[in-house]
Amino acid sequence: MSVSVNIMPVFEQLGLLDELLSFSVWYNYSTIYDNKLGVIGTVGWKEQKQICGYDKILFARPQFHDLLMRQIPASKLTLGKRVLRTEEKEDKVLIHCSDNSTYAGDILIGADGAYSSVRQSLYKRLDEQGILPKSDLENLELGYNCMVGMTDPLDPEKYKELKDNYAHYTAILGKQRLSWGVVNITNNQICWILLNQFDDADAAAEQRFRNSEWGPESTEVMVKDFRDCLNPYGGTVGELIDATPKERRSKVFLEEKLFETWHHGRTALIGDAAHKMIPAAAQGAINAMQDAVILANCLYDMPDTSAKSIHAAFQDYFDQRYEHAKVQLDISKVMGK
Repeated sequence: MSVSVNIMPVFEQLGLLDELLSFSVWYNYSTIYDNKLGVIGTVGWKEQKQICGYDKILFARPQFHDLLMRQIPASKLTLGKRVLRTEEKEDKVLIHCSDNSTYAGDILIGADGAYSSVRQSLYKRLDEQGILPKSDLENLELGYNCMVGMTDPLDPEKYKELKDNYAHYTAILGKQRLSWGVVNITNNQICWILLNQFDDADAAAEQRFRNSEWGPESTEVMVKDFRDCLNPYGGTVGELIDATPKERRSKVFLEEKLFETWHHGRTALIGDAAHKMIPAAAQGAINAMQDAVILANCLYDMPDTSAKSIHAAFQDYFDQRYEHAKVQLDISKVMGK
């Protein structure tokens, strides 16, 4: 995962920047290759720290996740729940879970991803009332099959890039709509990504239909297409995959969509639940964090928990974030192409 100047000041304000940097590597360029590792070009931003005060940094998601989770008191977390539906009654919003438990609160924030249960329940109610834009009912636009992984620690003598204190960020544009990339992180580990672009809308629709078939075993099918691909650090991609435990491999759709409805009543959406971006410009997670910051500021300024105050806070959040998210989604789309 990569973050940069457009979110790092938040971690500095929270007193978390030093720990974040302790398991990160900085980078100021990326190299783009063809499938035979001929250099197509480079993208650089060497002056960024001088101009903005921060380098771009890369780190493993599990370490970042642990850092964030440690900031939340255990008493504030309830895990293992699946939201079936939500509803509003009088001055409360309720969530009903699959184990027949119910929770009530003043507000509900759906931060539960591209296929958000909170959003689906909210949209169902709004559609029944005839006030949901038709575009919000349309499927997300599929672009790629994606598989990512993080190796066990590797030998720096075999992969010289591991000896450097900065990241060698790479992207390899292959043939037949295949592309891949590798990047070194801390602890002598390498992160990798495999991408298979759909040929057309029909192929994408077929993959969406087959989504339920995807499990750990399905990663092996995709691995075969990339096993002999060249690794710019040396050797093949297959060697990196073999050095990656199966529990550290993930296969997902890469999709995109900007929803028009981000809030109604006592419910609001943030992150992928409101705007799903492909990761080509590395802005998806950053925009989710920006949502959280702006929304937190708006909630902090609420005079009370009345419906009027909540609506004003949610609308303020939407007004500040929507156009910015739209720009970032468009940039991600262009970078992906």
